[in-house]
Amino acid sequence: MRAALIREVGSAPVVADVAEPAGDAIDVLAAPINPIDLAVSRGILATGHPDLPYVPGCEAVGRTADGKIVWIYGGSLGRTSEGAIAERAAIGDSHVIEVPAGADPALAAGLGIAGLAGWLPLAWRAPLRGGENVLVLGATGSVGLVAVQAAKLLGAERVVAAGRSAAGLERARECGADATLRLDEADDLVTAFREAFDGDGPNYVFDPLWGEPAAAAVQAVVPHATLVNLGQSAGATSELASAAVRFKSLSILGHTNFAVPPDELAEHYRRLVAHAVAGDIRLDVERVPLADVATAWRRQAEGAGTKLVVVP
Repeated sequence: MRAALIREVGSAPVVADVAEPAGDAIDVLAAPINPIDLAVSRGILATGHPDLPYVPGCEAVGRTADGKIVWIYGGSLGRTSEGAIAERAAIGDSHVIEVPAGADPALAAGLGIAGLAGWLPLAWRAPLRGGENVLVLGATGSVGLVAVQAAKLLGAERVVAAGRSAAGLERARECGADATLRLDEADDLVTAFREAFDGDGPNYVFDPLWGEPAAAAVQAVVPHATLVNLGQSAGATSELASAAVRFKSLSILGHTNFAVPPDELAEHYRRLVAHAVAGDIRLDVERVPLADVATAWRRQAEGAGTKLVVVP
């Protein structure tokens, strides 16, 4: 079968003929390229990488032998065993979750790792109760755009989208953000974050960035606010002011999709995809032929601005 193949650590994949997967497998209909796939290929993920050469891809939507359309994700898939950016992929120890009827496979695939990263912090890790003022950092990527929509759908009073891309922020506004903020144009992020909420600051921060934006958000939030961190795009460390954390009684939580219990993962994945089928959640998906996987891989590394999904 044909598959993407990583031959060397740090290299982009090439398309090659590889052996058929052993055991239960799916016919792959759509397989996203995710930041985690690049991290595995660079050898910087804590779990390492599969033996070289290997097929990358930590998730896919495909058809099982009995005709069901499923999303596979988790376990060792694409991290320490062969991945899913191929014509067929082994199920192995991954989660197998049936895709809701009527969902486009490419969209259902894009709503996996990326979609759930935007949804689960707000719906499960620190669920919104309604009426919150939510600051979405990194709102111009696929994860952040889902978060903007999720926050509105889950009852937030005001949602401010913050990011660096003007086009991405305009898309966030189209997706329901009440206001937008350019991170690279603000001289004082703390003041900018407060003013975006009429001077009071947010009481909930969705943070895939960490670094300076997270530090500023901690200073800007109101007492008893919640910050959920799920990434470090702006830096692996952040200088948080102890006084702000203590005297505001802040809750700072971490999130990773890999730590979500299987039953919760399945429930929320189906719920999220159902919202997309109903038109309540939008995600920009670009379908990429398997033959163009190397180019798409490099675009992902540079920040594609849309969800790249390989369609074998």
